[in-house]
Amino acid sequence: MGNLVAIVGRPNVGKSTLFNRLTQTRQAIVDDEAGTTRDRQYGKCEWNGRQFSVVDTGGWVVNSDDVFEEEIRKQVDVAIEEADLVLFLVDIRNGMTDLDAAVGKILRRAKTPVILVANKMDSFDLQYAAAEFYSLGLGDPVCLSAANGSGSGELLDLVISKLEDKPEEETDENIPRFAVIGRPNVGKSSIINAFIGEDRHIVTDIAGTTRDSIYTRYDKFGFDFYLVDTAGIRKKSKVEEDLEFYSVMRSIRAIESADVCILMLDATRGIESQDMNIVSLVVKNQKGLVVVVNKWDLIEDRSAAVMKNYENAIRSRLAPFTDFPIVFTSAINKQRIMKVLEMAKDVYQHRQYRVSTGKLNAEMLPLIEAFPPPSTKGKYIKIKYCMQLQGPTIPSFIFFANLPQYVKEQYKRFLENKIREKWNFCGTPINIFIRQK
Repeated sequence: MGNLVAIVGRPNVGKSTLFNRLTQTRQAIVDDEAGTTRDRQYGKCEWNGRQFSVVDTGGWVVNSDDVFEEEIRKQVDVAIEEADLVLFLVDIRNGMTDLDAAVGKILRRAKTPVILVANKMDSFDLQYAAAEFYSLGLGDPVCLSAANGSGSGELLDLVISKLEDKPEEETDENIPRFAVIGRPNVGKSSIINAFIGEDRHIVTDIAGTTRDSIYTRYDKFGFDFYLVDTAGIRKKSKVEEDLEFYSVMRSIRAIESADVCILMLDATRGIESQDMNIVSLVVKNQKGLVVVVNKWDLIEDRSAAVMKNYENAIRSRLAPFTDFPIVFTSAINKQRIMKVLEMAKDVYQHRQYRVSTGKLNAEMLPLIEAFPPPSTKGKYIKIKYCMQLQGPTIPSFIFFANLPQYVKEQYKRFLENKIREKWNFCGTPINIFIRQK
C-alpha cells in the first residue's frame, strides 16, 4: 500500500512546478508512453529507496485565473481526507495572502501531517522573508525553489521522515486482487453487494481496516479473490460528489493496490473525461482492466448492434489501449454479474502468461523480416532476437536491435498488436522494450 502525498495551495504558487520536480526523477527512467499526458496531476516519486505517489490538486481547477476560495477549500478537504501527508505551498515573493491564511486554518485543524513549503526562493536573501509564514501556525517553513531545484532534497528528506512505513498487508500472493472503480453513482456499491450477496460471505477480514482500501477475501461460486474495498471504509465526506478531483483521488489507492481494475461506466451517460482519467491511471500503474457498462436495463434498445456500437465507442475513446473485455450488466437485476468476475479472473491469468522464447522468435522474426522498422537517415534497423522478460509485473517483451534509438512508437505498437493477435493478453497492458543487441 503506497503513501499518497498531496500538494495544495492557492493558484500560481508553483504547485505544478514542484510536482514536476518531484516526479521527473522517475520519468527519466520510465518510458513516457504516448497517451499518458492527459493526467499531469498524478505521478510517483522515489527518494532514498522509498516510493510514494504525488498528487497536484491544482491541475483540477478549470480556469485557474478565477479560482474561488470555495473550490480550493474543497480540494484541501479532499487532500486532508485522502492523503497521508499534505504539502502546503506558499509564495515567498508575494508573501502571505488571505487565502493562504484561510487554507492554513483548515490545515491546522487537520489530523493529517502538513509540511509548509515556501516556494520561489530564487535568491538566498529571500529566505528571511519566509518568517511571516510562521503566523500560519504550521511550524517551520521549508524554503526552496521548485524552478531551479534548490532545497528540494531537504524537502524530500522531511517528507520521507514523516511518512510512516506502512506494513504490507498479508495477502496471499497467488490470489487475485480486484478493485471496482469509477465515477460516483455508477453503481459500484450495488455491484459489490451483488458479488457478495447480502449475507456478506466474508472469509477473512484483514486487520488494519481503519483508513486504507482494504482487501476482503471472497470465496464463493468457485471464485477466490480479494476485493479492494474503497467506498465502505471512509466517512462520506462533506465534499460534493461531483468533484472530478475527488473521484480520481479516491481511485488512486484502489488502483495501486489491485491487480485487475473493474471500471464501471453508466450506460445512460456514456464515457466521460473523468472515466478517461481513471483509465489512464490504470494504464500508468500497469494494471489489468475490465470495463463494465452498468444500468444496461435502463437502455431501451438493447440489440446486438447497439451493444457493438457502444463497445466501439468505448474502445476508440480509450485508445491506444483497446484490448480489454467489456461486459454489459445490470447490478440491480444481477444480470451478468458472474461474467464480470470471470472476465476479471481471465485478465488476471493473462497477466501471468509467459510465451516461450522459441515460440516468440518463430512467430515474430518472420513478421519483422516482412515488415521491418522503416529505415531512418539511410540506416537499416535489424531486429534479430526477442524474448519475454520474467518478472512479477505485466507481460514485457524485449526486442534486440542494432539501432534501438531509431525504432518509433508506431512500430512498437505494431509489434504489440501482432503479439496480441497471436497470444491472448486481453485486458492487460504490455510493455515493449527495444534494446541494443
